[in-house]
Amino acid sequence: MTYDVGALRAEIPALQSGVAHFDGPGGTQTPARVAAAIADALTGPLSIRGRLTPGEVNAENLVQGFRRAVADLVGGDPSGVVFGRSATQLTYDVARTLAKDWSPGDEVVVSRLDHDANIRPWIQAAERAGARVRWADFDPQTGELPPSAVGDLLTDRTRLVAVTAASNLLGTVPDVAGIARLVHRHPGALLHVDGVHYAAHAFVDQPGLGADLFVCSPYKFLGPHHGVLTASPELLERLRPDKLLPSADTVPERFELGTLPYESLAGTIAAIDVLAGLAGLAGDGPGGRRDRLRTAFAAIERHEGALRERLEAGLAGLPGVTQRSRATERTPTLLLTFDGRTSADASVFLAARGVHAPAGSFYAVEASRHLGLGDTGGLRVGLSPYNDENDVDRLLEGLEAFLRS
Repeated sequence: MTYDVGALRAEIPALQSGVAHFDGPGGTQTPARVAAAIADALTGPLSIRGRLTPGEVNAENLVQGFRRAVADLVGGDPSGVVFGRSATQLTYDVARTLAKDWSPGDEVVVSRLDHDANIRPWIQAAERAGARVRWADFDPQTGELPPSAVGDLLTDRTRLVAVTAASNLLGTVPDVAGIARLVHRHPGALLHVDGVHYAAHAFVDQPGLGADLFVCSPYKFLGPHHGVLTASPELLERLRPDKLLPSADTVPERFELGTLPYESLAGTIAAIDVLAGLAGLAGDGPGGRRDRLRTAFAAIERHEGALRERLEAGLAGLPGVTQRSRATERTPTLLLTFDGRTSADASVFLAARGVHAPAGSFYAVEASRHLGLGDTGGLRVGLSPYNDENDVDRLLEGLEAFLRS
């Protein structure tokens, strides 16, 4: 099993600019194969889904291929894969739908560790239904969110728990499976997991996580800009979203409003295939694409983990830098702050040296405030599968120069 970061970098035209990208948590750069798949879908015959004309067949094949690819990525059922404009849009849609059955006195649990897209939709839905919102707090010193922080809030009136599988600000990876076991002791309680940051760095096992609902975004893992929600078809059958009268009432189509952007589906299939090939394996093999993804993500974790160790070792020698990402289990994403200097100034300084590490709270405003950083946040350094040692060294050199300036 091999991991050839040079081969991956050669596939990504944007990297030819010479910029060292540490902005992956906000969206990765795109391989040429993904762009080609999008172009091929748009320039071939394309029509409304059907089985009569070539355009109809192409559209139908793209939809079904997309559902199979995403199911392979998360370990789910293709019939439980829902396309959306974004993870935010999908979370709002499912929150509105679930809240139709909530009553005054019901309870919703949200976490301060989360991106606001997994907080605000639930708060607003709860307010409309008269439900109570309860907050699970993480430890600001360690960044940890133990299952007990959620479990202690659960009651027989809990209807929904929303938690991240990985913090987009700190990288913290909570024990979602442990949280799920506690949630599912309460009949009628569902667990909605934001996997947007997690799916870019880890092999997703939705059944193993215990997530009833799971959202992710392909543009965080080499694909096009849109969101995906996955759930069991049985759960989706129980939900009745608002829809047009003549539109399909089958699952998952009842959740997808209007004609799907088939070119985005093509790009997502290609991105998942690129990921599946990153361990140097070819062909379907006994377990097909799902097994290749398992092997590939093991290789990605080793690669990104080695880079993170190199980065953290370098940061340890830089005075005046505070690393806020401290959880035992976390993605290769670091939040940094600086004594007497702003993270925004650091980002501007690095950008002038061809190193892109953005600053802010990145919509994780509750987490940033809980850390005592207000809405300002810090400098977020996010490693991606295409980063290499040279990128890390350039970042460290840039930070050292910033601190001297």
